[in-house]
Amino acid sequence: MHHYDYIIVGSGLAGLYSSYRASRYGNVALITKSGIRESNSYFAQGGIAAVTDGEDATEFHFDDTIIAGRGLSDQEAVYILVKEGPERVKELVEEGMEFDMQNGEFALGLEGGHHRRRILHAGGDVTGKKITDFMIEKVSSSNKITIFENLSAVDILISNGVCCGIRTWDLIDNRERVFTSNNTILATGGASAVYANTTNPSTSVGDGVAIAYRAGCQVSDMEFIQFHPTAIYTEKDKSYLISEAVRGEGAYLINQKGGRFMTSIHENAELAPRDIVARSIYKQIKQQRDPFVHLSLSHLNCEKIKNRFPNIFAKCATLNIDMCNKIPVAPAAHYMVGGVKTDLNGRSSVPNLFVCGELASTGVMGANRLASNSLLECLVFGYRAVEESVRVKIDNTKYILEQEFTPSLTIDKSREKEFRELSERVADILTSHAGIVRNEKLLHDGLFRLEMERIMYVRENNEIYDLVGENLIIVAELIIKSALTRKESRGGHYREDFPQEDEKFIYHIVQQQGKELIFLPVDKSII
Repeated sequence: MHHYDYIIVGSGLAGLYSSYRASRYGNVALITKSGIRESNSYFAQGGIAAVTDGEDATEFHFDDTIIAGRGLSDQEAVYILVKEGPERVKELVEEGMEFDMQNGEFALGLEGGHHRRRILHAGGDVTGKKITDFMIEKVSSSNKITIFENLSAVDILISNGVCCGIRTWDLIDNRERVFTSNNTILATGGASAVYANTTNPSTSVGDGVAIAYRAGCQVSDMEFIQFHPTAIYTEKDKSYLISEAVRGEGAYLINQKGGRFMTSIHENAELAPRDIVARSIYKQIKQQRDPFVHLSLSHLNCEKIKNRFPNIFAKCATLNIDMCNKIPVAPAAHYMVGGVKTDLNGRSSVPNLFVCGELASTGVMGANRLASNSLLECLVFGYRAVEESVRVKIDNTKYILEQEFTPSLTIDKSREKEFRELSERVADILTSHAGIVRNEKLLHDGLFRLEMERIMYVRENNEIYDLVGENLIIVAELIIKSALTRKESRGGHYREDFPQEDEKFIYHIVQQQGKELIFLPVDKSII
């Protein structure tokens, strides 16, 4: 057993940044499921959206975010993001973070949904790597932070309704390790790797959603899964993201016949919101023989492309793809827009449990994440969560002492293959029944298949594969139940049986274990 002032779970930007901030106020255990560099943040190509240019304004960034959220973004949350974001970025720069420069100014990129160039990037197309490496160096050099790699968070410790820490499984030593704390911050990332085609690392299967849900947290907006329009299509290789910034630099989407199709669909063509582009590609694929379309760059300056996107260029080369000509692409599950519901300071509905990063549903994203807002959200709300923990200071020592949180999990190694097969079946269920295009029958059938999986797999015997298998099923059910309830199409959720937006559904769908669904109004407080 271990006790720390702060337990922070997750090594993406939200977890790293929160750890660094929290180390000012106490000792920190930073727990990560694999290596510290295995996260969505690390592989983020685009950049950070923040107002740094004199011709831009927070009002413009606010408007772009609200428009992308399709009526479901909470306005105060968005205002906090765009207002406090530049200050958080400025602090990073003052600490030594280097973004790409041009003529003494930030070299700003343009991505879908933005009406101004405001995307800061580093190393061209490896912004995530650069900023997480920067934060890893800060975290690793702090004597207040202890890093625990290869520990999977499998349960939240609750006593008298208060969070007291986390129960983890050591993936190397195959044993349980228990961490207690006065403050627990979950930053485990998203759940898009529960889908068969995904841009996410294999670890992003929604563990944080499941354990928070089982602990009593409210979970919001789970129907909104953002499918990135342009992942490299190969028959064998894992989906590899082609940053939206490539389209921002002028790349075209063309179908099997060689014709552009986005120009007739949206005024912003290839830079339309991601849900529209992804769905348009999906429809093109349904109408042709090839299971992909092409991203064409043949009309662009090849040397400029090489310099701007060196990492993508190198990846294409390894797959014998000439990036300066055209890239086969297809949509893949990319970002969990919803998640564990928090207030504006990262607090969940369970005392002493904070949530930030992709795992959190802060109200910013609405129905569809605006490109490159996610890294900014990590900074803004990670900062707020730590500062709020200092302000609130709920002493849970008596709860920790009252309940002896001793290790209790076992492992049946013979179930490893069974778990892998379950993971593949759940991925198939979500991809087939709750993918880019959904309908009532598909969703109901998917829910039925998940319940059959639970009956066949879950034994409820306190065994680790049993527990993580149940977690997978919970995440998939949360997505499908929310998608069934929203009988309209909006943002990242498209129902072919209800293809239009419906004003009756301008609310957040909130799920909580053992309770009926609730519908929360969208915050429209800022005019």
